[in-house]
Amino acid sequence: MTASASKSEKDLVTVTGASGFIATHCILNLLQAGYRVRGTVRSFKRREEIETGIGAHVDIGGRLEFVEADLLQDEGWAEAVEGARYVLHVASPLPSAPPDDEMELITPAREGALRVLRAASDAGVERVVLTSSLAAVTSGHERPPSRIFDEGDWSDLSRPMGAYEKSKTMAERAAWDFVESLPAGKRLELVTMNPGVVLGPSLIPDYSMSAEFVGKLLRKDVPGCPKINIAPTDVRDVAAAHVAAMQLAEANGKRFILAGENTPMRDIALVLRGEFGPRGYRVPTMQLPNLLIRLVAKFDKAIGLIVPELGRPTNVSSKRAEQLLGYQHRSLHEMVVSTADSLIHNGLA
Repeated sequence: MTASASKSEKDLVTVTGASGFIATHCILNLLQAGYRVRGTVRSFKRREEIETGIGAHVDIGGRLEFVEADLLQDEGWAEAVEGARYVLHVASPLPSAPPDDEMELITPAREGALRVLRAASDAGVERVVLTSSLAAVTSGHERPPSRIFDEGDWSDLSRPMGAYEKSKTMAERAAWDFVESLPAGKRLELVTMNPGVVLGPSLIPDYSMSAEFVGKLLRKDVPGCPKINIAPTDVRDVAAAHVAAMQLAEANGKRFILAGENTPMRDIALVLRGEFGPRGYRVPTMQLPNLLIRLVAKFDKAIGLIVPELGRPTNVSSKRAEQLLGYQHRSLHEMVVSTADSLIHNGLA
């Protein structure tokens, strides 16, 4: 055993929202690297499911424990971070449809982040890596094809945007402001991660809402492809970047965009048709007019989430993450196929 591996075995990492899509992969990466992990869950009922899914890929060996904690409650958070050297704050609500009240997303995202940071500061945690989103970078801006966003860009809260985009922006802003306001004796390090649309395999019989459009194409819930563009990334690459950001001294105080090239939804449909057409899936690839999508959105709230993105490219730079964290995203084909395989395996497509 190397000295670095021996050292990491003595370090405890708290991962919030342990049943989440990104969080389960973060836990897997940490265990593979020799860390001990404490995951937070809203209910211990998820514990066995998480252990089974992660245990299929790594020998847990008694290094994974759980604490009940809710982003809207103070109880449990002191216990969750006690003795931890690092915290990966991954938990945050991701809607399946636009909420009736935007505060349903904003409150747990912002107050939850502050709750975790306060507990971490009080417990003497060295560094918190917070999962934000590309939604906190590009929202509220015009996005001409020539515009390339980087970590210096912030979503414009003075402009109209969806509840999810607003919640991620406000939560990340609040986190940076909180750390900046801490007295020197309680100052902790903060890194934020800004992934694009996260695809890839799920470790448990669950899935991320960011993969729902892949499921809709496989199930033919939509007759064709809306004219939307995403900047995709694979959950495995996102998790590896979180662990690298936790470990690397130079990452402190920085944001990191984790996203690939601008990708039209039709490109994803074409991958699905090529791979799954021979398996009996009749994936629609026709481009749908924007007017039709706006009409469907009146009856399908999940479709309503994409209306603000119609016809807008998403061009971003991940150079900082590539250079500092060694971030490399998988090919579009691998991301899409692994997402679809996981949905099919779990009976969701």
